[in-house]
Amino acid sequence: MRVTRSTTARLSLLMAMTSVVCLGQFLPSDAGNYAAKVVTLTGQVSVMKDFQPWALSVGDSIQVTQRVVTGADGHALLQVTDGSTVEVYPNSTFVFRQNPGNWRDLIDVFLGRVRVHIEHLGTTPNPNRVLTPVAVISVRGTTFDVTVNDDDESTTVEVEDGTVEVRHALLSGNAAVLNAGSVYRVYRDEPIAQGINKGNAARQALRIVVNVIAIVGRTSGPGRISLPGGGGTGSVGDTGGKTPPPAAPPPPPPPPSSLPLLQH
Repeated sequence: MRVTRSTTARLSLLMAMTSVVCLGQFLPSDAGNYAAKVVTLTGQVSVMKDFQPWALSVGDSIQVTQRVVTGADGHALLQVTDGSTVEVYPNSTFVFRQNPGNWRDLIDVFLGRVRVHIEHLGTTPNPNRVLTPVAVISVRGTTFDVTVNDDDESTTVEVEDGTVEVRHALLSGNAAVLNAGSVYRVYRDEPIAQGINKGNAARQALRIVVNVIAIVGRTSGPGRISLPGGGGTGSVGDTGGKTPPPAAPPPPPPPPSSLPLLQH
């Protein structure tokens, strides 16, 4: 079969049109719908424009690829159109939707701490990703904290509700799936660890210490405490099961008084 130049041109045009149609299925017609609005704000919170910080106010919009910076007293709550929120804490820096080609990449955190709440879309998953210098956090509807150290050497992920998947951004290997209450720290030069969660172990140990202190602190009198299962109160280490010593005997009666002599 002979392919003419006109046929080749038609095929090229058809492929280009197909690409545009497919691209239109994944990219929004209005990128403004993917902006974030400032809901609450205190302290110094700025967006970078032409390498200069511009102070934000409540009601302002943060556009795609804009960098947000907070000062030592800066704190803000941002909301996107699907109801999901990003809470940013002092001394933090992130870029909102740095990759316009993938609208699921919500923010890139470079420094500091953010709390992300991904709103459920009914029964439909709402996949989003949060990226840091060393970690990629994938979520579908949850609340979690991300903290990036100022040396870029580690990222800490703490899950409050739901489930997140954490992968290393620089090293290959398995992912860590974190459920509510889990804490995980990703290090730049270490693959994702398997097995026990170091953050959870530390938390559990801390809870044990706090519980012991609380028990010891429940006093029932000076120098005495209530011990669980002790059956009473006593000195420290006393189980309360010993028989108390008998009471001291009463003092002897006073001597009889002298009788007067009879006179004859």
